[in-house]
Amino acid sequence: MAAVLTLTACSHQEIGDNRWTAEEATRWYENVEWPVGCNYVPSYAINPIEIWQEESFNPEIIDHELSLAEGLGFNIVRIYLHNLMWEWDKEGFKSRIDEFLDICERHGIKVTFTLFTNGGNYDNPKLGRQPDAIPGIHSSQWIQSPGTDRVNDPSTWPVLKAYVQDILRTYGNDDRILYWCLYNEPENYKNGARSLGLLEEVFKWAREVDPSQPCTAPVWIRPGQKGSSTKLEILNSILNNVDIITIHCYYDDELETFIDMFKPFGRPIICQEYMGRPRSTFEGSLPVLKREKVGAINWGLVRGKCNFHLPWSSKEGDPEPEVWFHDIYNPDDTPYSESEIEFIRQMTGVYSK
Repeated sequence: MAAVLTLTACSHQEIGDNRWTAEEATRWYENVEWPVGCNYVPSYAINPIEIWQEESFNPEIIDHELSLAEGLGFNIVRIYLHNLMWEWDKEGFKSRIDEFLDICERHGIKVTFTLFTNGGNYDNPKLGRQPDAIPGIHSSQWIQSPGTDRVNDPSTWPVLKAYVQDILRTYGNDDRILYWCLYNEPENYKNGARSLGLLEEVFKWAREVDPSQPCTAPVWIRPGQKGSSTKLEILNSILNNVDIITIHCYYDDELETFIDMFKPFGRPIICQEYMGRPRSTFEGSLPVLKREKVGAINWGLVRGKCNFHLPWSSKEGDPEPEVWFHDIYNPDDTPYSESEIEFIRQMTGVYSK
């Protein structure tokens, strides 16, 4: 690990054109309000295609649910795009992105978009009516983007390059967007997606556009965490390419160690996934993130089709859990926990605004 950390401490010139230096990234972050918010999947959607497809896109529900986020003092949401939406109808897709950004702006919320992801319970996604949720299963119909076949086949990448660059050219100077998550969980080789090649190309495509917002991909699991096996080639690529460091941490007792590991890089850190009760909680993680001025983006807002309130290990037929895993509100706006709501508001200072 020491060798990796040494290798990644490179200068702007050594990395290549347009990557932000640590100093540039730090100056940017000094002018940013502490990012605190949630990963947002509207309750009506089973996956990113259903979020954005014209037949299912629902700005009224989005507006209402983001009013709940605003009421918590949240100032950022992270949401997933999908390449198939652009390939099918890029202008319609972008018009819905514009509408989403307008809604966020009305609620004082910045956005980070995620363009690709290896995470997902089924592969090779398709347009059209999406499968129904499997009762009792967490995120049963969440999908990968672009899908394993295309991740592993460079001959399909020119279309993916056009997608990435069109989105970044369209929104690369839009101050409603805080930063770009280009590739989620590239260390996750789920369904055989070998992502190193595509990961490195995506950063090259982004650098050619040179958006005004920073670009990142997350460190999925802390190296050495609870016996985890780190994919060093992916970690090395991430740390050699990102403008800001993003991490995912679903253990309260791992968070400070995770943050301390990446402080030596001198770049802003955002924890863009946390909060899976009972091992990762607002009460356990949010004070640490605020003290360290590490961005805090929990998973989930309103309980919906994805059943994010169920644990990752849930099985069909399991009873409803007494302790929710993700999410904060029921569909009728009642909170999972009143005391948790009060705690979040105290941490965000919403009462003093």
